[in-house]
Amino acid sequence: MQKIIILDFGSQTTQLIGRRVRELGTFCEILPYDRFPAGDPDVIGVILSGSPLSVYADDAFRPDLSAVFDRYPVLGICYGAQLISYSFGGRVENSGTREYGRALLSEVDSDCPLFRGIEQGSQVWMSHGDSVTALPEGFRLAASTDTVRNAAFWNPGRKIWGVQFHPEVVHSVQGAQLLGNFVSGICGSRGEWTADSFVETTVRQLREELGDGKVILGLSGGVDSSVAAVLLNRAVGDRLTGIFVNHGLLRKNEFGDVLADYRKLGLNVIGVDASARFLSALEGVDDPERKRKIIGGLFIEVFNAEAAKIPGVSYLAQGTIYPDRIESHNITGKVIKSHHNVGGLPKDMKLKLCEPLKWLFKDEVRAVGLSLGMPRHMLFRHPFPGPGLAVRIPGEVTPEKVRILQDVDDIFIRSLRSEGLYDDIWQAGAILLPVRSVGVMGDERTYDYAVVLRAVTSSDAMTADWAFLPEGFMRRISNEIINKVRGVNRVCYDISSKPPSTIEWE
Repeated sequence: MQKIIILDFGSQTTQLIGRRVRELGTFCEILPYDRFPAGDPDVIGVILSGSPLSVYADDAFRPDLSAVFDRYPVLGICYGAQLISYSFGGRVENSGTREYGRALLSEVDSDCPLFRGIEQGSQVWMSHGDSVTALPEGFRLAASTDTVRNAAFWNPGRKIWGVQFHPEVVHSVQGAQLLGNFVSGICGSRGEWTADSFVETTVRQLREELGDGKVILGLSGGVDSSVAAVLLNRAVGDRLTGIFVNHGLLRKNEFGDVLADYRKLGLNVIGVDASARFLSALEGVDDPERKRKIIGGLFIEVFNAEAAKIPGVSYLAQGTIYPDRIESHNITGKVIKSHHNVGGLPKDMKLKLCEPLKWLFKDEVRAVGLSLGMPRHMLFRHPFPGPGLAVRIPGEVTPEKVRILQDVDDIFIRSLRSEGLYDDIWQAGAILLPVRSVGVMGDERTYDYAVVLRAVTSSDAMTADWAFLPEGFMRRISNEIINKVRGVNRVCYDISSKPPSTIEWE
């Protein structure tokens, strides 16, 4: 299958470049800047990402890409463009002031194939401290803004382009058009990457890879593990066994509801209710990191105990997706975050690992789920933390606190659904504060818990803004929670964004 290689120089938006290329129906692979897959016959083009570094700095990433420039169409974005200029003898200098934010293209070369259909005056997004101040010999100007003369450039004799701005972000209004010009027009992509083609190809590959082997898969009720289960079920049928562990920190009635969903899909699933064991282990623990470690370690114990009861298992399947792998192994060797699917496997594991979704972004996982015929309520449910409600109960977790929070969360989520607000929100939930406040109910003094409702909008969870919910809805939801949930007398709403806050409280 045709592919675009994206060489990552450490940009925060490298994943976004990949998502945009996939949206164009083209497979892409994100690799560290120094690991180009020489000799791969499926490569049709290369994109060089941005970077926090300066190309002229001693510690800059400056690989020898001469073989790449000689063989493939290349598009450099921000640092990638500066690296192209630097590599061919141009000049890159500090801009004096950081250029960040919206800009308008004041000049566009209509003969440049990269800018076909891009209008003069089109808005682009700048984010850089260095600029290309002199173009290399053989290159010519492709676009300018009022403040950046060499906003884009190209070599008409070779298929090499550089843009100082970021076409992958939504603020570059015609960014998708520009990337489409490169991927389809210049590189010649046939647009073969679709959810249906992924399902067909992956099922065939799984049958070849797994043979007659038995597979176990840890299920959480989330999108990734659920889609992985249905995909594997199509490939190997009842040789797949899913294990769904209830750690007692799921949403209200979620254990039974999710098990019923799995069985309607024809999956072979074992449900393990270990809630009492988890809650007992958390007794007296208030440090958030300790809570996470207790839950994670105990989950592995419970899962392994159930897996040991299944004879002849050869493979452990996981719902690992592409961003998990990118975030867990970045180009500097420093871990952005240790993802449970990537960093939590024992070194002496005897089972072979199977990760059928390892090349997919989250939106692609949902598209594959739809292609497999899965119900929308399973695919478009809000993200939910692995440690469950434990990270929404600051301080010690007790059965009573879990009961209160489950009741509050249930009212909140059901109301969002019933009033048509759920699908407009990236993630929503409730937090039980470790404080009590004075209230008056039925002419009597109360001293009960305060809860916080949290709802955010986002596209990828890297940044998020608080959701503006209608005043009437907020009034109704507050009244219902206080009237129906024993132990709560105050409802607050979190109006902080990420950054500086995070989506979860712990």
